[in-house]
Amino acid sequence: MLYKRIVITRSGGPEVLKVMEEELPEPARGEVRIRVLRAGVAFVDLLMRKGLFPGAPKKPFTPGFDVVGVVDKRGEGITQVRIGQTVAAMTRFGGYAEFVCRPESNLVPVPDGLDPSEAVCLVLNYVTAYQLLHRAAKVNSGERILIHGAGGGVGTALLQLGKMAGLEMYGTASPEKHEVVSRLGGVPIDYRNEDFVERIRRLTGEGVDAVFDPIGGTNWKRSYRSLRRGGRLVPYGASSLLTEGKMKAALGFLTLLYLKAFPGERKVLWMFGATARPYSSPELCRKDLSVLYGFLTQGRIKPVIADQIPLTEAARAHERIEQRAAAGKIVLVCHPG
Repeated sequence: MLYKRIVITRSGGPEVLKVMEEELPEPARGEVRIRVLRAGVAFVDLLMRKGLFPGAPKKPFTPGFDVVGVVDKRGEGITQVRIGQTVAAMTRFGGYAEFVCRPESNLVPVPDGLDPSEAVCLVLNYVTAYQLLHRAAKVNSGERILIHGAGGGVGTALLQLGKMAGLEMYGTASPEKHEVVSRLGGVPIDYRNEDFVERIRRLTGEGVDAVFDPIGGTNWKRSYRSLRRGGRLVPYGASSLLTEGKMKAALGFLTLLYLKAFPGERKVLWMFGATARPYSSPELCRKDLSVLYGFLTQGRIKPVIADQIPLTEAARAHERIEQRAAAGKIVLVCHPG
């Protein structure tokens, strides 16, 4: 039996994503085969496609950081999951596929009755947001935070979880996403036409307690300036690689290192990465994902889904993210259900 997966053939634009058909993979000992229902599309996938993500596999390879699907076949030694059970996995690579094989130890059960499209949003985006807030910044109720990219997948998750934590929230976003930011409890700031540092000073008087910055480059220094005394800068990405180029991105990293070494009255945290210490690990990701599935089951969170696109049209999903046209998370539909 053949199945489809998406392969990055070389570094480049969305056109380098190709559909490949091959024989179904067989699970090894300790693995299960998952019939993928939904795969998440993340900004990190674009960096991999462009050859800007360190540690990515040698091309050609299949991208895809997060999946939700149904256990289709079990290898030897499986003791916990059962055939037909819905599970989630943070794959890092390989998720853009109709079937994947993953170790049983990597899986998190998905509670019955959850929408698979909403369930996959939690695997990377909400786990990242939860850990940024509670494991890295260690926020307290009543604090003020600034969220860059507040209309995106992680940004909307930060807004929802920040509201649950009793935070006062501000978010930079393009004007077309301001309604989403406001609806989720944040004060929107137009990063295209406003100086967010000046706006934060006008709105708060002294600055915010924490800034969550996935942009990097020249933005990190400005984020640092928007902090009050005792505030902390939480860097967790470098999307400026696509907008400012490698040179400015490198200068941004040097600036970040300088600010961390000589922080003055503000604190600069280590760059956050899902599964990476000191704020995360694969074990913590699975633990926190289970907590988040509890929130979703209880109706305390509701992922913002920008679009659901067929797996074979993954290039279109990348185009939408690159154009920054998507509010929330884009999901690939690999199988119906």
